[in-house]
Amino acid sequence: MELMRISKYLSVSGITSRRKAEELIRSGRITINGKIITDLSFKIIPDLDIVKLDGNIIKMNVRKIYIKLFKPAGYITSSSDEFGRKTVLDLIDINERIFSIGRLDKDTRGLLLLTNDGDLAYKITHPKYEIEKTYRVRIKGEPKDEELNMLKVGIDLDDFKTSPAKIKLLNVYHNTCDLLIKIHEGKKRQIRRMFEYIGHPVIDLIRLKIGPIELGDLKEGQWVYMNNTELNSLKKIFGGR
Repeated sequence: MELMRISKYLSVSGITSRRKAEELIRSGRITINGKIITDLSFKIIPDLDIVKLDGNIIKMNVRKIYIKLFKPAGYITSSSDEFGRKTVLDLIDINERIFSIGRLDKDTRGLLLLTNDGDLAYKITHPKYEIEKTYRVRIKGEPKDEELNMLKVGIDLDDFKTSPAKIKLLNVYHNTCDLLIKIHEGKKRQIRRMFEYIGHPVIDLIRLKIGPIELGDLKEGQWVYMNNTELNSLKKIFGGR
């Protein structure tokens, strides 16, 4: 019988990504046959061992789901919220259990991917793959070339240094302007903090692309299942797996 690491079992089951699965294990919320397991390397026999999260049995999913959503502002990307705030799952009426791949800040709109495929979610969010995300941003004022060059080189924020960003000026208005920015990181409120750093606060922010996956013609709050062409273009980045 084939053995499987408990972290992989949890991610394959669709309850969370592999990284979050490791957090669940470390926190002692996972039991195997009635015993708490905190060892990330622990292996199980999927068809025999009984895996529970907070006392609820976790079974492996067979049907993999891949969704792209136009997230409106005002929604958080967590699966649930103790303060009763609206989550992106309120917008998707399906029976299967899914979770968002990465995050978008509450006030940010645009493309968000959701799935029950923990392995793919892990790869998309892992820094080593440097998956590029494309955003359109509207900011106050018009930045000088030297200010944009700072972002193109990378700046030191409080807790990390940003990698070089690709930036293109799109439109200039009376007191605002629109830009296209591409980054491969996804730190909390990163783009907003970057433009605050150079003195041009963000007015509106929308994500247009994640790797090869585009927002397309979706309207705010709408979602669709990703098609095979989109899935294959995404998986090709990881060697087709």
